[in-house]
Amino acid sequence: MVDTSNNGNLQEDSIMQAEYDRRSEVEAFEDSKAGVKGLFDSGLTKIPRIFLNKHSILEKNSAANAATPQFVIPVIDFEGLGGNRRVEIVNMIKDACENWGFFQVINHGIPDNVMDKMLEGIRHFHEQDFEAKKPFHSRDVKKKVTYNSNFDLLVAPTANWRDSLYCVMAPNPPKPEEFPHICRDIMIKYAEHVMSLGYTLFELLSEALGLDPDHLKGMGCSEGLFIIGHYYPPCPEPDLTLGFSSHTDSGFLGIVLQDQLGGLQVLHQDVWVDVPFLPGSLIVNIGDMLQLLTNDKFKSVHHRVLAKQIGPRISVASFFRMHFQEDSDSKSYGPIKELLSEEKSAIYRETNMDEVLMVRYNKGLDGSSLLSHFKL
Repeated sequence: MVDTSNNGNLQEDSIMQAEYDRRSEVEAFEDSKAGVKGLFDSGLTKIPRIFLNKHSILEKNSAANAATPQFVIPVIDFEGLGGNRRVEIVNMIKDACENWGFFQVINHGIPDNVMDKMLEGIRHFHEQDFEAKKPFHSRDVKKKVTYNSNFDLLVAPTANWRDSLYCVMAPNPPKPEEFPHICRDIMIKYAEHVMSLGYTLFELLSEALGLDPDHLKGMGCSEGLFIIGHYYPPCPEPDLTLGFSSHTDSGFLGIVLQDQLGGLQVLHQDVWVDVPFLPGSLIVNIGDMLQLLTNDKFKSVHHRVLAKQIGPRISVASFFRMHFQEDSDSKSYGPIKELLSEEKSAIYRETNMDEVLMVRYNKGLDGSSLLSHFKL
């Protein structure tokens, strides 16, 4: 007869040992401060266990979709926005936000050379000698400029194959000397352009909701800007991990600049759809807070980034939201009253940006919906 109680203990001990091993590996990786770039530079041929993503390994539908795409991400041309195309553009944005939560924009006003230099600046930061990056390594979310690998490394079930530089750019940007010198000037310049584009987008989004053009800006949606420069080194086993796990963004709006390697995918009707590289374009996506404000009219959808054997892949994600700054907990947000009716009552309770961020940082990218925490 098998002693099932003892067998159960053995299984439990095995699980605890595996958990202990993972914790030790995470701590060793964190203590190195060298990030995924450091792993790649070491010449490893297999990824460490902390990066193994079982869900990703089982999922193969993305490859089939890439070969015979069913869907195409909407592309919206802003040419003529100041003239007779405005109504047409607003309607296209409305359709994209309701059905996709994502769209690409061209002729958006940010010069190609500024976008190219921004990608170059992020690449130069991450490819500096280790000692030059080390002073910026931190997990203090109150700091305005930090660098690390995986913001949720200590709480997420699996690590992602990327390193990131984080900068709070508005409303209270870092002092010039607080930026990494190697990309300081272009980050400041790029942020100015993104803020201007953001103002335009919030006007168009307000109109798409049937509201006054200044409605979302008046609510403070465009006050905070948080920019992240991601670096995805070549991965020796890209089928076993992800560059960025499936997630939604916590803020109001995201504007993403990606290089020619692509890799970003959006979950649409249960299919992972590639967001192709389109020269001169920017990717715009709805965040959780805007879905909350619009009472589910606009969608914040799951997206991810694939790991690749080629690279590095560079992307710059700009998020319109406050980031653990003074007064970021003083303003409450709930469904916009003008969008509610007897037939369409509020789905979410009021919250503030600090609470949203605390849920995000405490949960990490665990695959669950952040907005479910705020449902009535």
